[in-house]
Amino acid sequence: MDASELERIEMDLFVQALQKRHGYDFSQYAPASFKRRTHLLANQLDCRTITGLTERMLHEPELLPRVLEGLTVPMSDMFRDPAMFRALRDQVFPLLASYPHINIWQAGCAHGQEVYSLAILLEEAGLYERTQIFATDLSDRALQRASEGIYPAREAQQWSRNYQAAGGKRSLADYCSAGYKLLKLNQRLRRNVTFAVHNLATDAVFCEAHLILCRNVLIYFSNSLQNRALALFRDSLVRAGFLCLGARENMERSPVAQAFVPFIESQRIYRLASHLDDIVE
Repeated sequence: MDASELERIEMDLFVQALQKRHGYDFSQYAPASFKRRTHLLANQLDCRTITGLTERMLHEPELLPRVLEGLTVPMSDMFRDPAMFRALRDQVFPLLASYPHINIWQAGCAHGQEVYSLAILLEEAGLYERTQIFATDLSDRALQRASEGIYPAREAQQWSRNYQAAGGKRSLADYCSAGYKLLKLNQRLRRNVTFAVHNLATDAVFCEAHLILCRNVLIYFSNSLQNRALALFRDSLVRAGFLCLGARENMERSPVAQAFVPFIESQRIYRLASHLDDIVE
């Protein structure tokens, strides 16, 4: 048996053990990126082999939050891809304003930077008081950090530039405080945010949403898991609701694509197509 075949067996056993021991199914994640993250996690936990990582994961349940965080890549920035946030502010929010109450689902929220970005722009648009943001992630550890809203201050200048490029009306400093090389987002931004665990690979519809953001998550999924997630978003949206994907993501090859029409295709913003004859040109 060559090394590649042995590695494949080790990876299969790790995935099976994680599902049977803790109930998390990673079998449909994109194999190449999942393998890279698993090897990196093994190195970080001083495991010489994937088998060693599997053994520790099975017998040290307190490692689970660290394992999930390593496998799910919780990375984001405030106002990441400012043009997308500007498109939300200028073209999507005015349409959402017609609803008496707005539900937004941020799926795969990682450490929460995009959640707070949304809250800031919604507040500046006068919509936040009637908006509920549901921010979900697979990782409890990531959700805890998101709930705290504390980030390294070294990001402040870039985030401020992103905020201005996104059409921010004030200064980002109005929404945070700095000290000890950290930035703490004002907790008033949390008042209409609910953080919760949700697994796109196994869980059902989370809420009825007017806007769903799931950005830079689907790129780590296999085609079948991407289709599952997109179907979940379709079933979660209200009629004519909006879906935002990441800059490197699209739904062109998905059987779910026929349920959506491009709204601002350059920013990967789509609208549920049901009963949209009056807006499709």
